[in-house]
This record gives sequence, structure tokens and C-alpha cells, in this order.
Amino acid sequence: MCRSIKTLRPPALPEEATEDDIRAAALQYVRKVSGFRAPAAHNREVFERAVDEIADATARLLDGLEVRGAHHAHHAHPEQPAAVRRQAREPQPDAV
Repeated sequence: MCRSIKTLRPPALPEEATEDDIRAAALQYVRKVSGFRAPAAHNREVFERAVDEIADATARLLDGLEVRGAHHAHHAHPEQPAAVRRQAREPQPDAV
């Protein structure tokens, strides 16, 4: 396992993982698997797409986990659907 990827769920992380936390972990994973710290220009698109897809999968995983005995945002706002909580973490396009 890549040592620079930290656990993103409570109780290892006192607060809910941020989008930056999730993206950093996804980037480290793609770097480890690909063997490249930064992609060459001809690999940049596939590298970035992999980071995005892994970040999305990680966010879904964290959103779906139930950690017993730990305070989690899911339990703090049970009336808020998972899709709404996940959307709140997604970057919003700039208003024109």
C-alpha cells in the first residue's frame, strides 16, 4: 500500500474527508499504479481521467460506509440523501 495515502474515514480522520483529501488519495494511487509521478503530455488525459474516476469511487465508498460508534456526516444529517451530500463535495461550475 502506498504509505502517503491516509485513511479517510473516522475515527482515523476526525472530520469527514474533504474533496481535496479524496483527490489527493486518488492521485497517489494513480501515481503508484502507473509508476509516474507526473504523466507525459500524451498520457495526461488518461492519467487525469483515472484520478477523477478513483476520486468518485472513493467518495461513493466513504459515503456508503457505516462506521459504528463514530460520528459521521451521514449520521449528522440522516434526512439528507447520499446523492445530495456527495453533490455538495463536487466542484460547481463557475457562474457565467
